[in-house]
Amino acid sequence: MKDLGRAHLEAFLEMMSAERGAAVNTLQSYERDLDDLHSFLGGRKVRLTEAGSADLSAYLASLSQRGFMASSQARRLSAMRQFYKFLYAEGLREDDPTGILDAPKKGRSLPKTMGVDEVGRLLGQAETEANVVGPSRLQRLRMFALLELIYATGMRVSELVSLPAKVLEQDGRFLMIRGKGSKERLVPLSRSAVATLKLYGEALAAEAAAKQPPQESPWLFPAASAQGYLPRQVFARDLKDLAIRAGLTPSMISPHVMRHAFASHLLANGADLRVVQELLGHSDISTTQIYTHVLEERLHQLVQTHHPLAKQAKKQD
Repeated sequence: MKDLGRAHLEAFLEMMSAERGAAVNTLQSYERDLDDLHSFLGGRKVRLTEAGSADLSAYLASLSQRGFMASSQARRLSAMRQFYKFLYAEGLREDDPTGILDAPKKGRSLPKTMGVDEVGRLLGQAETEANVVGPSRLQRLRMFALLELIYATGMRVSELVSLPAKVLEQDGRFLMIRGKGSKERLVPLSRSAVATLKLYGEALAAEAAAKQPPQESPWLFPAASAQGYLPRQVFARDLKDLAIRAGLTPSMISPHVMRHAFASHLLANGADLRVVQELLGHSDISTTQIYTHVLEERLHQLVQTHHPLAKQAKKQD
């Protein structure tokens, strides 16, 4: 006698194909997921068509125990919901047991970042190379200026490479950045970033004047590209090459990681989350809250260092 649960599963797959136009890969995915559920329920002596919410919750819990990621669990739940809605619509069940099931929560992954020492090594290598007089010095100065600016401001790489040349004319330690949605924000520059930018600007002007005829570009980092400025991919590639020369792991370093380092290091040293939000150009504080792990660590250290009971515990140890 044919397994009734399997028969209903085949009917469901046929409906998905005929009425919903589901692709072959989608149908195969549904079949694998529901077959796995069928097998699990069989171990509990429960028929696929008669499973209750508790049975399905137990199945989801078993997926977690087996090491399935939240995204995979969510896909299985989606297949279950489609299947039991089908049974309900066809009059094969009087209820939908998936109605009260909660989707597994997806943990938000922490951004890659760099330690202060790693950033120091990278900047030190860039500075050493920029001080070497000779061919391609402008290119080496450009890399040094790019690094100083991105670590001093936390700019998006797209904002950084497309900076206008007129920023060289401004006086002071602040930079106006045009970000997403053409929104402008003011960010402070470190003294080293100001000095490096000045050095790079002088070298850039000297090279432009030496060409016949003299050439000027509206961009701070001009390049022979469609946009007229340094492509972000070129900066990312050159940054990894620099990381190798600095003895760092290139796969862990990118312009975006430098932006994260800027934010993480500010928060670790006492900056307010709202201030970091403004500097990064995040329109929503929830985007900046990926860095709350830094704040939590800082608060833990503050308590351990300054709370009287924590001090007493250390003395007893």
